[in-house]
Amino acid sequence: MKGKVKWVDGALMLAESGSGHALVMDGPPEHGGRNLGVRPMEMLLLGMGGCTQFDVVHILKKSRQEVSFCEVELSAERAESEPKVFTRIHVHFRVGGRGLSEKAVERAVRLSAEKYCSASIMLGKSAEITHDFEVVEPDGEASPAGDSG
Repeated sequence: MKGKVKWVDGALMLAESGSGHALVMDGPPEHGGRNLGVRPMEMLLLGMGGCTQFDVVHILKKSRQEVSFCEVELSAERAESEPKVFTRIHVHFRVGGRGLSEKAVERAVRLSAEKYCSASIMLGKSAEITHDFEVVEPDGEASPAGDSG
């Protein structure tokens, strides 16, 4: 896997992935940025969210669950001093579909966290990562479920 990040000016950067996709990263004005793009640490957190969401949906589909949507909400805390690594990350899944098994969703979240999500496992070396989920039926009713980490 490869990537390239080019400094433009101030704290503005243009990143290009090895697969040829580009995005803008920037910093806040107090650090020379113009707030024109996502912060690099936000990108790291969002990457973890995308990685674990991909796993959960894939596992559910392989388990023949009729998943129709999945949202991942992330909240993170960082160390007060340098290096300001993530110290805590909470991942909340909202998973919807007709007749979804709560047990299957719990299993998918656990497998992603413990076995498949490279980003979560890597960030788990410095941060305490917790997960929970809720299953939402197509009519919008939520069924909150337990904490899995």
